Amino acid sequence: MAFLHRLPRWVLLVAVFVLLAVGMVGTGWVGAAGLLVLLAVLAWFAYLNWPVLDGSGRALRIAAMVLLAAFAAGHVIGRF
Repeated sequence: MAFLHRLPRWVLLVAVFVLLAVGMVGTGWVGAAGLLVLLAVLAWFAYLNWPVLDGSGRALRIAAMVLLAAFAAGHVIGRF
């Protein structure tokens, strides 16, 4: 966390958009890998913020993680 705090604010935002773009444009395992890395980052941030979240915040984070996992599985299967 200290490393991320020292980075400029735009670096994390650009990294998220790059991973999302790789996941959406990439095919097969390349797209799935981008989405799974993004899923891991999102899960880590959700884990860190879990104690202070209310029910709707927790549900939103779980829904986003399930959606990313479904898209990653779709890339592996070849449906997306």
